[in-house]
Amino acid sequence: MSFSYEVKNELCRLEVQRHCCARAEAYGILLYCNTFNSGEVRIVTENPNFAARLPRLFQRAFRIQFDRRPEPDTPGKLVFQITEPEKLDHIIDALGYAPEQNLVLHINFGLLEEECCRGAFLRGVFFAGGSITDPHKRYHLELATSHLQVSRELDSLLRDNGFPPKSVNRNGSCITYFKQSDQIEDFLTRIGAPVAAMHVMDAKMEKDLRNSVNRRLNCDNANLDKAVDAALEQIDAIRRLERTGRLDKLPERLRQTAAARLKNPELSLSELAAGFTPAITKSCLNHRLRKLMELARAVPSEDGEREA
Repeated sequence: MSFSYEVKNELCRLEVQRHCCARAEAYGILLYCNTFNSGEVRIVTENPNFAARLPRLFQRAFRIQFDRRPEPDTPGKLVFQITEPEKLDHIIDALGYAPEQNLVLHINFGLLEEECCRGAFLRGVFFAGGSITDPHKRYHLELATSHLQVSRELDSLLRDNGFPPKSVNRNGSCITYFKQSDQIEDFLTRIGAPVAAMHVMDAKMEKDLRNSVNRRLNCDNANLDKAVDAALEQIDAIRRLERTGRLDKLPERLRQTAAARLKNPELSLSELAAGFTPAITKSCLNHRLRKLMELARAVPSEDGEREA
């Protein structure tokens, strides 16, 4: 079951209550469904819960029944259709269009003045033309229609309600989409799917935590690599002093430091400093090791030249 399917199932559990909201939801469905013109309404879905909601919704919104509807428990694509002219004229008139003129679809904002109606309208849009990717994979919610003017006006409606979307044309469809997790969360909450919004939020928190851990591990690994390289350089310098007999001539504190590093090549500076009796600071130990390396650089190499 896809995440889109789960979201629509959650939305289907909302009751069809106020007439104005039922009309607004049905309006969103009509503008984003398969066919809506002066000769036909055709809605196709594979979601049985949405299919069960449609007859109740259109009865509440327009007081009409579908001319064609699938039989109960029909598998596959479920088709709802209205072709009777009187029913179509009634729907067109109820939505504020002129039945006697060619139907040019646009959003009648007069039907969406109430806050509840705007949420219901967007819910209908998502029912018919919406899809959302599993947030554990990526953040993407889109609303697709074949009507350019409707898509442009939906963009304005979303911006006015605090959801600035992006738009693109794809295969003859006008796509309005979101890629920001917070915008998707707010949109889902607005249309009546708070559980789905929580899933998006949880997925974002999980990703953020994983990324934080990965950054920490990468940082720790980088620091570890630097510490290992530094320890190898220190040991090489001490061995060079040892081979030339210079180590035994150094002050006691430097000889102790050299012996400690040779014995514990894997320890960090902090761990190595803590092993001295009495203990010394990390800064003090680092100063001693730098002194040993400085002295080693003054030791001639095997070909008689001092190391650069």
